[in-house]
Amino acid sequence: MTSDDRGTAASPVSDGDGPRRSRTRSGKQKKHLPLWQETILLLLLALVLAVGIKAFLAQAFYIPSESMEPGLIRNDRILVEKVSYWFGGEPQRGDIVVFQDPGGWLTDAEAAGPDNPVAKAMAAVGLYPEGGHLVKRVIGVAGDTITCCDDQGRILVNGEPLDEDAYIREQGIRCNGPMVGNCDWEAGPVPEGHVFVMGDNRGHSADSSVHICRPDQTDCVPGDEFVPNDLVVGKVFVLLWPLQRFDLTQRPESFADVPDPS
Repeated sequence: MTSDDRGTAASPVSDGDGPRRSRTRSGKQKKHLPLWQETILLLLLALVLAVGIKAFLAQAFYIPSESMEPGLIRNDRILVEKVSYWFGGEPQRGDIVVFQDPGGWLTDAEAAGPDNPVAKAMAAVGLYPEGGHLVKRVIGVAGDTITCCDDQGRILVNGEPLDEDAYIREQGIRCNGPMVGNCDWEAGPVPEGHVFVMGDNRGHSADSSVHICRPDQTDCVPGDEFVPNDLVVGKVFVLLWPLQRFDLTQRPESFADVPDPS
């Protein structure tokens, strides 16, 4: 320590209930905010950081149903990262994504968020899961054609069968197709800026396959089976809670063999 350093060392000074100060050896006083004001500033800073993280980096959600079993179970807490879809990035085949309801995919009860005022406030800044969103796996992207199914009951993307044994739930259904049990359908080509999504629990997932127009339907709107990329919040990257099932999610290797659309 130099002589100049010794001359400016600070020592605390108490002024009763007034603002805290520190006195230097040169006799000058440095004012500090009262503790209550510092606490408010720290809380405001934390709030700003939480809002910023929710808007640009990551957001917490919960799994509302059994549609993504066995990997994600009802009431699991997950973290969704948004960075992968910045600067022109788009969802990729195999990604598990969270997206806003495109319209009519959720019932009113499913779309409702938390009703507790504290939970609502926390949801607004990304500290608590909010309603009105779905969690599914991307099966097809722009230009892809998805077909159900081959002789082994496998979904085909651009003619390539998917080996999905590693992540879908086995439950004795005839194929890896939709919840309605129809094993003979085709969707696509997927429009630009959209994705085709399915749940991993194929027997209990109201996903894109359920919204495909059937020949006998009169109230179906063609194209409703595709989810606009603009509604995709981000990609699930962490199963956060419960702690005993904490895990990082990864894109299945089977999607690497899917050829580009012709």
